[in-house]
Amino acid sequence: MKLKEGIQAFLNGALNDPIVNILAKNSQLTKTQLETLLIDVLAENMTAKQLKYDEKARLRLTKAKISRGAFNRTLKQSKENVIKSIYTVLLLGYLGIFETTTLDPYLEVANKLQEYIEAHKEAPQNGEERKEHQKVIEIIREELETSLKRLSSTSESTT
Repeated sequence: MKLKEGIQAFLNGALNDPIVNILAKNSQLTKTQLETLLIDVLAENMTAKQLKYDEKARLRLTKAKISRGAFNRTLKQSKENVIKSIYTVLLLGYLGIFETTTLDPYLEVANKLQEYIEAHKEAPQNGEERKEHQKVIEIIREELETSLKRLSSTSESTT
C-alpha cells in the first residue's frame, strides 16, 4: 500500500525531527495527538478520495490495532488543543501582551524558524551549491534548536 508507506515515512521523519520534538514537547499536543492530526491532514492531501476514519486509524505508526473510535477521540482532542492554542494567542494579542518585550525571544525564534523553512524551500537540487546550502541549513537548525531549548527551559522554571 503506497499511501500507507508514504504517510508513515513522512510521520517517522517528522516525529523524529529534533525541532519538531522540541516544539511538540512544549505544545498542547501529545505525540499521539500530533501523529493523528498529521495523518488526518496528510490523508486528505495525498489522496483523491476521502478516507474513512478506520482507514486513517490503520495509518498510525503503532503496531497495535487502533479503533475508529479511538482515532476519532484523539483527533477531536488534538483539534480542540489547537483551537485553544489559537484562542490563547488571540487573547494575548487582544490584551496587548504581544507588544511587550517579554515576547521578544519567542518572536526571534519564530523568525529563525521561518528562516529555516525558507532555506529548505530554496535548497538547490544537486552539486556543490547543495552541499554549501546544507551547511547553512544545519547551522540554522542548530541555532534554532539551541534557542528553543533555552526558551523551553526558561518557561519550565517559571511555572
